[in-house]
Amino acid sequence: MDTNKETYEKRGYLKEGFRVFRLSDAALSPIPFHYHDFHKILVFLSGNVDYTIEGRTWTLSPRDLVFVRAGEIHRPEPEAGVPYERIVIYVSPAFFEQYKRGAEDLSLCFEGPVSDAVVHLAPGKTHDLLFHLEKLEQTTHADGFANPLYVEMLFVEFLILLNRAMLKSELDPLTPVLHDEKIQEVLRTINTHLTEQLSIDDLAAKVFLSRSHLMHTFKEATGCSLRQYITSKRLLKARIMLLNSPDETLESIAWASGFKGYLPFFRAFKSEFNQTPQEWKEENLPK
Repeated sequence: MDTNKETYEKRGYLKEGFRVFRLSDAALSPIPFHYHDFHKILVFLSGNVDYTIEGRTWTLSPRDLVFVRAGEIHRPEPEAGVPYERIVIYVSPAFFEQYKRGAEDLSLCFEGPVSDAVVHLAPGKTHDLLFHLEKLEQTTHADGFANPLYVEMLFVEFLILLNRAMLKSELDPLTPVLHDEKIQEVLRTINTHLTEQLSIDDLAAKVFLSRSHLMHTFKEATGCSLRQYITSKRLLKARIMLLNSPDETLESIAWASGFKGYLPFFRAFKSEFNQTPQEWKEENLPK
């Protein structure tokens, strides 16, 4: 990673459809703002932690579930010296496709309002959900006949129970402790009009802030500059297109992602991922 440029990190990796693991840390170094190409569910077990997602910050309590969509900038801030224990689930957006049955879509848990990114497992209502989560995490590290298939079956069962709990309003959405509505309006505008011309002056005027004030406040809330945020969101869109539309030309993908032609797309992609778009496509397309 080039430390001389304003950026935030893409962290973690996922080659399979999903991963489940338990972590406990008492001496974590400060974690930078970062994002993933996959969705993440975090089940908070213990510790003193503030969690920031796309400019909103929540103070976590045991039995909280955190939903981070692919591409969302986020960062946990655990208190130093206090064990931070959690169960983490990584899941590829493509994983859900194989289990779609008409209107029944297991990815519904990631499609709620951004304000519902953190929910609480209410005691008495979600025992089965926690029970299956614990069983899933333990089975992930077990051996035995057809264990990978068994783990996948348990994971699908967990997703079914999770979505049922959401549809029955058994999960209580939590209110962020920090939330700047002007920054949220800017984020909504960027993500709604990602492929259009986006100028910092126009974004600042939309929320009645000066250009310099908006740039400072945005960096403080999200951990990256406005320009880097826009570029990274466009690059994520381009990578999805590279996988889902392999017959599209790189030039058309560049324009469809919001870049003004192939050359700026190529330069931004190579700078961010240390690969050309074609190299990344060849490496990541299913064989």
